[in-house]
Formats: sequence, C-alpha cells, structure tokens
Amino acid sequence: MKKRNPAFVAAENIARSILRLRGHRVLLDATLASLYGVDTRALVQAVKRNRERFPEDFMFQLGPEELDSLRSQSVISTPPSRGGRRYSPYAFTEEGVAMLSSVLRSKEAVHVNIEIMRAFVRLRGLLAVNRELGAKLDEIERRVSSHDQAIAGVLSAIRQLMAPAEPKRRQIGFVSSEGRKCS
Repeated sequence: MKKRNPAFVAAENIARSILRLRGHRVLLDATLASLYGVDTRALVQAVKRNRERFPEDFMFQLGPEELDSLRSQSVISTPPSRGGRRYSPYAFTEEGVAMLSSVLRSKEAVHVNIEIMRAFVRLRGLLAVNRELGAKLDEIERRVSSHDQAIAGVLSAIRQLMAPAEPKRRQIGFVSSEGRKCS
C-alpha cells in the first residue's frame, strides 16, 4: 500500500470519514489503515496482538446488518463472493484510535493520530454549536408563535373597528305596558 505523507492528512478530510455506529463516532479499519499508510491486514493484526488494549467501547466488529447498510451506502467494499473483504470490518471509537498510536509506533502514525484527534475534537465542537443553534431556534419559534397569536388578536380588533356600525333602528310595533311586544 502506498505510504501517505502525514502533512497531507487534513482533519477536514478525516472528519468526512467518521461514521456514526452503535451510538459512537467511529472510523473503519480500512480508512485508518489508509491514513496510517499500512495494509488493513497489518493494522488488524497489530490490534489482535494487543487485544487487551481494545475493549468493546474502543473497538468493535460490524454485525451483518451494519455491514449490509454500509455496503448499500458504498462506504465499504463488495461481498467476498464478488472479490471484497472476507471478514467484517472493525470500527474504532475515538478512544480506540488514540490507543492505535501505542500499537502503531511509527512517527507517521503519531502525526496521523494527532490529525485524527483534531478531527474528532472539531466534530464534537460542531455538534455542540448545532445543539446551541437548535435551542435558539426553538426559543425563537416559541416567541414567534406567541407573537402570531397577539398579531391575530390585534387584526381581529382592527376588523371589528373597521366594520360599519349598523344604524340604530326603531322597532316597529306596539309594546304593551308590561314590556312585551305585541304585533
């Protein structure tokens, strides 16, 4: 596999490769291997030799449904029967990616890891900004709906004022001394 120059690994490019699986933001083993400039097989082998460093919340292997879903989105290769991978990919959480730097000890791995951590931090910041924006939009929506009700009331009052007053008419007929109308 072709080695990458860590100077060309931009956090923005890495951020595009981050997926959301099982409630975690993750990078797939093939993406990480490409970033580190190693074969996917070599990366997985290094992880398996150091399995105690990668608990389930650091790394997990994709299930059949997740694999099918990612294949349908063209994120991963075709099935083994069509020349693709023979096993399900591994997904590494932010903590798992940080642990990879201790397993892959090259200088390039350290530089790439720094950029990956920056991408995760940027993504976290963007999510926080989006949450704040969402809260502000909710607040504005509440204000506007109360303003709409007030405006509707004002318009109704204006319409009533604009309506021509009905002229007072004298009643026709005879009214008895008891206050009843007689025809």
